[in-house]
Amino acid sequence: MPVNSSRFNRILRVLVTSSLFFPALTGISAELSPSHYTWLGEQIFRNECNSRTSCLTSWNAGEDFPSLGIGHFIWYQKGQEEIFEETFPALLTFFGDKGIVLPEWLKASAAAENPWRDRDSFNQAQQSGRMKKLRDLLLLTAPLQAEFIVHRFNITRDRIVSSFESAEQARARQVIDQLATIQPPYGQYALIDYLHFKGSGLNPAENYQGTGWGLKQVIKAMLGQQVSLETFARAATAVLDQRIENAPPARDESRWQAGWHNRIKTYLPPEAVSVN
Repeated sequence: MPVNSSRFNRILRVLVTSSLFFPALTGISAELSPSHYTWLGEQIFRNECNSRTSCLTSWNAGEDFPSLGIGHFIWYQKGQEEIFEETFPALLTFFGDKGIVLPEWLKASAAAENPWRDRDSFNQAQQSGRMKKLRDLLLLTAPLQAEFIVHRFNITRDRIVSSFESAEQARARQVIDQLATIQPPYGQYALIDYLHFKGSGLNPAENYQGTGWGLKQVIKAMLGQQVSLETFARAATAVLDQRIENAPPARDESRWQAGWHNRIKTYLPPEAVSVN
């Protein structure tokens, strides 16, 4: 669902036009146009935030860090160590490289730390001028955030391929490369959204009963199959269903199954939505 905001659309046209003059990234981005990045940004924003602007500055209960932007990029305080990769400072650097002018307080914070000491202080600041301007920035730069996610995918793709047994690496790369060229931007969207959604599958700590659920596991399930968006969606659905089956009963992950299946269906063009 596109974001319906006249202000958003006006400034978005400026951003999309300006991105024509930025150097192209290598890999998957070579197949993408500025309009594709706009579409990808809208899809990711819908998946992560249900297209709600308020969700662009979130700090979830039970977590020790805020999640910002259409991709819920993590921002730690100085010296904070967690198992998840911090990504928001890298996004701010990416903005700077693309010519986006950041507020002075954000430029200073980008080099140091998340300025909110805890979730309570973060939530109390939700209606402050700084937070409102931060949400405006994150809404208006959705296409660039999508480009940043693609850039990160290109780096992770090589790590995923290298993690396969040597006899499987050529086929794994072939599967990924073929998916990336199918019905642009759907093939690219399927790859980057699943990676963003359920991870790379390379972290040995992320498994139930020895089985992971990341992009590597989906690609592995496709090694002996014809490459198509439909086979990717079926493989992704099977990997997630296996995760639910293997999960500790106390987690009751079946409550998320319908939502996960619906997200996978968005990887298919409108004329091909069945993954059965």
